[in-house]
Amino acid sequence: MNYKYKISSLLLVAALFVQSCDIEDRLNTAPLTSFSDLTVFDTPARVQQQVNGLYASVKNGNLLGGRFFVYNDVRAENFFNETNNNVTGLSVWNHSTQPSNVNDVTNLWNTAYLAINRANVFLAGIDANLQKLKDSGLTDAQLNEFRGEARFLRALVYNSLLTLYASPFADGAGAKPGVPLQLSANVASGENSLARSTVAQVYAQILEDLNFAEANLPASRTTALTSSTRAIKSASIALKTRVLLHMQRYADVVTEANKLVSANAPFVAASGVAHTLAPTVGEVFRSPWTHVERIFSFPFTENDLPGGQNGLGSYYNPGPRGIGDFSLMNTGIISDTTNWKSTDDRRAFIFRNTANNKNYWNKFASGPQHLDYVPVLRYAEVLLNLAEASARTGNTARGLAILNAVRVRSKGPAYPAFGTQNELVEAILKEREIEFLGEGFRAPDLMRLLRPLPGKSNVGAVPSNSSGYIWPIPAGELIVNKACVQNPGY
Repeated sequence: MNYKYKISSLLLVAALFVQSCDIEDRLNTAPLTSFSDLTVFDTPARVQQQVNGLYASVKNGNLLGGRFFVYNDVRAENFFNETNNNVTGLSVWNHSTQPSNVNDVTNLWNTAYLAINRANVFLAGIDANLQKLKDSGLTDAQLNEFRGEARFLRALVYNSLLTLYASPFADGAGAKPGVPLQLSANVASGENSLARSTVAQVYAQILEDLNFAEANLPASRTTALTSSTRAIKSASIALKTRVLLHMQRYADVVTEANKLVSANAPFVAASGVAHTLAPTVGEVFRSPWTHVERIFSFPFTENDLPGGQNGLGSYYNPGPRGIGDFSLMNTGIISDTTNWKSTDDRRAFIFRNTANNKNYWNKFASGPQHLDYVPVLRYAEVLLNLAEASARTGNTARGLAILNAVRVRSKGPAYPAFGTQNELVEAILKEREIEFLGEGFRAPDLMRLLRPLPGKSNVGAVPSNSSGYIWPIPAGELIVNKACVQNPGY
């Protein structure tokens, strides 16, 4: 979208995203070579290189390699900004983002649309070289699998953009402006105008992409690594449960989640990868980061890092493991010993820094290089998505059983039956706040229900009708894309 990422020719696009084809090397982004646009679709190996490049684009540190998740956590009430550094989220934390902000508003938007355009260019390239690809030995099923990966990643990025730059679906049933829905390959300079589609229209495309991905991706891959770092059917289904939850289509959440969740405990996926909860939550967040609870993650190696100021561990760990931009608020969720008992295993992630006598979040602890795989989709999320949707559609018994499965895994005491449906829903929301602390869920969970972003320290609460509730569209986009309109209040 933004002119900074307009690409003058398919040759340049190919050179930009032809990357290492060795998925076992954790999608290493160091390019081995570049190919002409005339030959980039000549062999299955070259097509696979391009697919790996799509993953590399999405896991950029400015996007889903780190910052997106940090921004969605620190907008809420559980973290305190320690460094007053605008480069690493100060304006996000205190709700002062502006259209001219480069480090957050602009960089995330530009990185997202670059990733989307690369997916579009790849999809167009497959269609343009279809006979050549079939002559190289690729079957229709293999080509659709490649398409499925590209469309899964495109859906993931569009969903991320809606989370920050557009009103929640509940605000007007999706009728408010979403983001520009670019679905064609942008390979030359020229016309930049593309109006914002509605939130509902963007969600409809996301679901269309995910349905295609589910139908065409494999149920599993050859190793635990590839099954958890490349898209498979269960990843598409899991992301659909998230999208549908944000659209408040609770019956549809139940339908999708039931594909992955057995009727009774112990809850496990019946086909493909046998996704289930890890025996302990700590196992999910330590090397090799490939337990079957992790449905989809972005991997990193010493030669392929998210960047010094992008990694999750950098934000939440104090030196020497990280910069420690954000400590834990003493008035946040850690103070809730009623719902989050002192004996709960998840409290082991709290790290007391004796240098300043403050608490930090140690869920991502592989610093100083920050090799933690970014958890994008976990089975625990699918379970709690299903628990909430079940509770809201009247199946409170199943909602309670699933809630307790997540809770008891970490030695939290099981809840007895609740007096009302609403009490159960609130307990599930509280459990989500505990279970996903540091994984980018808190602000989106509040916003999908049109709840205020709570105040913290000297920062006031942000109600859903305030301009600060969603981010502005970047100024650079509005300069180039005359059809795009700014969010109210900016």
